[in-house]
Amino acid sequence: MLINISQLDPNKLNDLQMTELLYKNLEDDNVIGDLIFVPGSNKAVEYRLPKAIELYEQGRANKIIFSGGVKCEGRDITEAQLLKQEAMRKGIPEKDIIIEDISLHSKENVIASLLVIDRALNLHHIKRILVVTTNFHMRRFNLTLKTFMPDWINYSICSVDDQTTKEDNWFNYPLGRKRVEMESSKLINYVKQGFIIDEEVDITF
Repeated sequence: MLINISQLDPNKLNDLQMTELLYKNLEDDNVIGDLIFVPGSNKAVEYRLPKAIELYEQGRANKIIFSGGVKCEGRDITEAQLLKQEAMRKGIPEKDIIIEDISLHSKENVIASLLVIDRALNLHHIKRILVVTTNFHMRRFNLTLKTFMPDWINYSICSVDDQTTKEDNWFNYPLGRKRVEMESSKLINYVKQGFIIDEEVDITF
């Protein structure tokens, strides 16, 4: 049934319901866009960067923004700087890469990127963003974009899998379960607190 995220109780969801909340109806529409948006993480180079490069090489968008100000473990550079460095090493021209490297979490990824995108490309020219993040993080990140980005921008969902938090296996791994339970709770609580906009989801009851 269709229900608003704000009506859900994170403490009363079973495995199927959490799977539907985080993964269901988030497919790529294969539409051409203006910008590929990649939020950073400690595994972004391994999982998110290859998808961004694939989209760029397919001609889906000709600019990429890497966002993330957290310093990478064992490195003196930020997530965004590392993503740019690795993207260039794999053949993406520097002129087509934008970075935002002061944000510390998903909300800041979006807010801090607004000015960066506007200065580089002019926000009024951006009609569609291709969103690249891990599948279990996608719904919350997409709603964060919809909350803070201009309302004329549309989004294409370009999710990527990691090894232990796929739609069909997260419940088999302690780390996958921890991530899904935490993400479900964050998503619902952020909506209830008004941090991000509400949305209908299709949940089995």
